[in-house]
Amino acid sequence: MAKLLYRIGDWVYKRPKRVILAWLLIIVALAVVTLSSGMKFSDSFSIPGSKSEKAGKLLEKATSTNKNNDTSTIRLIFKVNNGKTLMDTSIKDSIDKLRTKIQEEDKNVLVVSDPYKMMTISENKKIAYADITYNEKADKVSEESKNKVLQSIGITRDAGIQTELGGDVSFSELEIVGASDAVGLIAAFVVLLITFGLFLAAGLPIMTAIIGLLSGLMCIFISSNYVDTPVFSLSLAAMIGLAVGIDYALFIISRYRQNVGEGYSLQESVSRAMATAGSAVLFAGVTVIIALSGLSLVGVPFLKVMGLGAAAVVLLVVVASLITVPAVISLAGERISPKRKNKIFKSIKVKDKKQKHSFWGGIVSKYPIIIVVSVLIVTALFSYQALHLELGLPDNGAKPKNSTERKGYDIMSEGFGKGINGQLIVVADASKASGNYLVTLQEVTKEIEKLPDIKFISPAIPVGNGKLAMINIIPKSGPNDKETKDLVEKINKEAETIQKNKKVEIMVTGSTAVNIDTENMLSKAMPKFILVIVGLALILMTLVFRSIFVPIKAVLGFMMTIFSTLGFGVMVLQDGHLSGLFNVAAREPVLCFLPILVTGILFGLAMDYEVFLVSRMREEFTKTGNAKQSVISGIKNSGTVVTAAGLIMTAVFLGFAFNVDANVKSMGITLAFGVLFDAFIVRMTFVPAVMVLLGKKTWYMPKWLDKILPKIDVEGEDLMKEEQVS
Repeated sequence: MAKLLYRIGDWVYKRPKRVILAWLLIIVALAVVTLSSGMKFSDSFSIPGSKSEKAGKLLEKATSTNKNNDTSTIRLIFKVNNGKTLMDTSIKDSIDKLRTKIQEEDKNVLVVSDPYKMMTISENKKIAYADITYNEKADKVSEESKNKVLQSIGITRDAGIQTELGGDVSFSELEIVGASDAVGLIAAFVVLLITFGLFLAAGLPIMTAIIGLLSGLMCIFISSNYVDTPVFSLSLAAMIGLAVGIDYALFIISRYRQNVGEGYSLQESVSRAMATAGSAVLFAGVTVIIALSGLSLVGVPFLKVMGLGAAAVVLLVVVASLITVPAVISLAGERISPKRKNKIFKSIKVKDKKQKHSFWGGIVSKYPIIIVVSVLIVTALFSYQALHLELGLPDNGAKPKNSTERKGYDIMSEGFGKGINGQLIVVADASKASGNYLVTLQEVTKEIEKLPDIKFISPAIPVGNGKLAMINIIPKSGPNDKETKDLVEKINKEAETIQKNKKVEIMVTGSTAVNIDTENMLSKAMPKFILVIVGLALILMTLVFRSIFVPIKAVLGFMMTIFSTLGFGVMVLQDGHLSGLFNVAAREPVLCFLPILVTGILFGLAMDYEVFLVSRMREEFTKTGNAKQSVISGIKNSGTVVTAAGLIMTAVFLGFAFNVDANVKSMGITLAFGVLFDAFIVRMTFVPAVMVLLGKKTWYMPKWLDKILPKIDVEGEDLMKEEQVS
């Protein structure tokens, strides 16, 4: 592998303009296809084969003959204060005027319900709601229609009525790359500038990362027309692609500059950087791709699509790093040489490169036992928080407190109880029932009504032309409360008795039911997924580092990172600590698929830092045979770059932590902490301390096993041997 990448680096260095032009033409071609085909994203969380999914399909099939089946709603939520009530004439006139204006000005509106006729008014007459029903799905409701609603609600707001919005049409649009993400990029640029001391060298990693990222995102745009793709998968792919793209380019450019500093020519420096750092980039990238693709094992379609989409972006980012980085280095020439520095950095004193070890390397080698114990204590403190992890699906209650959806959510809870935001839909199939099926459905409704935690239950409402009915239930508790989940479980248990005695099949759907099905599916898949991930790590690390203990240490560090990250996620997203800083809804359950998603992503990223840091240590050990000195030397030569890479990736993820979308925000927050913890607590602290304690045993490998395993050269050993022979 090292020899092949050496030749690629040499070939690209001689043809930089042609390589850059070819890549730009690829981007243009993808852009043309994207513009011509468009894009189509969804917000589906259904689980194939689950009861909630089956119930949803039955309802959809029963109503398929209705030409207005594709509908969506915007909920107008009203609250009056200052001693007034909704019964006041002025208040009623303002609401009627608003309803009429919306109905008349938008041809896509089917109906605007009347809260006075529908009796959707709270007992104290202070809170009410009206639904605007559109003749199209939520994702098809135009910005023009949304703007008309936003402008129209000025009628009631000017009349002193607090008016907020809810429903299934979102007003807080997902930002793929927003202002907060730009701040993350700026922070990454600052880290690169401090690392290299040159504006041009600092900008190159970001430029090459964006080239690969744009290519990958446009591939997702195109594939969304053929595959059901969750909209927030774009942000996941963007944050991972951007972070690893910058890091990979950083490693190659850093090694190139080091080679130049050692006296090699510019062309030879590029080729050698590709053979060594490039090999590590390729291996690390493949590891991330495999980890993301591993999400396919879970059996959840939207996670599979998210994982494969992000994996495709990482693949293109890796290719861009290995192809465009040597090209831009060739074009930059001496302008990114380590001998050059911008004026603002010339006064900064740099430590002598010839010193035997860095400050941190000396600390780690001197106090390994204290460091290992301290890291284990810190890990235990964070991991302990994960013991009370609660999972759920995001709703308007998880949105920022200043958003209209969140305000409307809180007003609805205040006026009608928490259960109004998590209504359950019970689908009753009486096709096999004997006698009058309508009477049977009434009896079924009475049986369900006896269950606890039900605030309201509607009569069985026939749906379609068959013997199918829908029963609406409003729980006393909130959509993500344990009591509501228990109610769904009790309904499912009662369904077995009803099926046996009444020959009526009962299924529950709605966000809470989908949440339970998703949680059960992921709980079953998580052990298998972790087993595959851990097994993969052991095999890959053994192949690369020709050691038994290095892979075990790497997996142990990975598990420490995962449990600590989940603990931090519970502290912020669930318990509400630092909620003001990140503008998150306090005391909301953690996104149900976040643990398995974070596990897959952090595995790949953790292995990145393990490869970049430990491969350099092995390279030194191969040369000197001194285990302790190889650890110190590895920290000295790669520590600065790994530190910069960790800070860059953390900055990029933190940018996404301030995204308006609750899913993206939770992923950004947990991944930022996970990378920070893994890079600095595990890889730069725990790993070298353990290696110092193990000494030469770190690199122990049975001879029989070493002979039968295929060899993967990521340190350029073959090149060094050829150099010694010549």
